[in-house]
Amino acid sequence: MPIQNSPYQAFATLLSASGHPVSPAELHGLLLGRSCAGAGFDVDGWLSDVASLLETEPQDNVRNALIGLQEMVKSELTGEDMTVVLLLPTDDAPLAERAAALGQWCQGFISGFGLNSPDRSSLSTEATEVLQDLVAISQVQDALEDSEDGESDYMEVMEYLRVAPLLLFTETNKQAGAPAAKPSLH
Repeated sequence: MPIQNSPYQAFATLLSASGHPVSPAELHGLLLGRSCAGAGFDVDGWLSDVASLLETEPQDNVRNALIGLQEMVKSELTGEDMTVVLLLPTDDAPLAERAAALGQWCQGFISGFGLNSPDRSSLSTEATEVLQDLVAISQVQDALEDSEDGESDYMEVMEYLRVAPLLLFTETNKQAGAPAAKPSLH
């Protein structure tokens, strides 16, 4: 089977060739999570958050790819389309590999959101449930079986993950834009 050079595969190759043992899915999840938590789109903040995941300072080619990834996420979250394209293996990759990447994406998202979320108690019930769903999804990737049912479960989860970040992003940005009732003591 020929290896297709999907964006995911190209990013995976770039990361492993640069000595970063991290999945593109986890990086993309981290970026979306931090953006949805209200971290904004400051390049230095993103590179700082990602440096701890990469365990070393990224080289220029990786750094440029990370900045490009951030530009893509920014346009997805703030654009008219309101669609998020997940950085995951293509559909012809084995289900186990795709499911593992889905779990890594969720773990990255939860980390990114957690690092940058000002106060979870102010989130709506719906937003809190979305975060709980992401935690659950990050832990069940092994449960997807290589069957038609497993395939449809995977697709359902993937569709859910394409809208979950938009809900969280909309909510945290609505809160951030709302005038504070009283000055904060933090």
